[in-house]
Amino acid sequence: MESETGKEKSSFTVQVNSLGLPVAASDVPQARKRSMFLAQVCLKISAIVFTLAAICVTVTSGQSVLLFGIQFEARYSYSSALKFLVGVDAVLCSSSALSLIFVCILRRSSGSQLIKNYFFVFLHDMVMMALMVSGCAAATAIGYVGRHGEEQMTWHSLCGYVGKFCNKIMVAVALSYLTLFAYLALTLISAHGLVFRSTPTK
Repeated sequence: MESETGKEKSSFTVQVNSLGLPVAASDVPQARKRSMFLAQVCLKISAIVFTLAAICVTVTSGQSVLLFGIQFEARYSYSSALKFLVGVDAVLCSSSALSLIFVCILRRSSGSQLIKNYFFVFLHDMVMMALMVSGCAAATAIGYVGRHGEEQMTWHSLCGYVGKFCNKIMVAVALSYLTLFAYLALTLISAHGLVFRSTPTK
């Protein structure tokens, strides 16, 4: 019985040491690594779903109204900020799908290559988060002006005339913010994984 237990401990130690890191077997619990992997997968899938939904809602948000006998049309393509947000959502959707595949491959890496790959994942998540911040900020600014106007600049609110358009844009921006929060969590997880695997245990 004791010999079998010793064999199990030694095999587990070899598995951990094969990563090329000077850490003890007890310091790298498999459950913790598995939970981090599942969290990354779930958050990236959520980001894909949120960005796809935001794009669909935005591109179908057009509305036509008749004012004083003249027909006016509101579309996202008339605003550079909303077009930028759609572009950001498309970039994050595609990059999230690609990085999801990369994370699955990353799980099979070992040694110094594992730390290098985690650095690339952290860098990717941080850049995508910064890109989404810029997209959400631009859309929020133009959305605020469209809903509330700007009296000092004599810009009047448009949502009183095209309420359906404004409501859909608000939903799309909210979905983009959910993507931002997902990538914020992904950045923290990637940073934790990078530090966890590169810091030797004394």
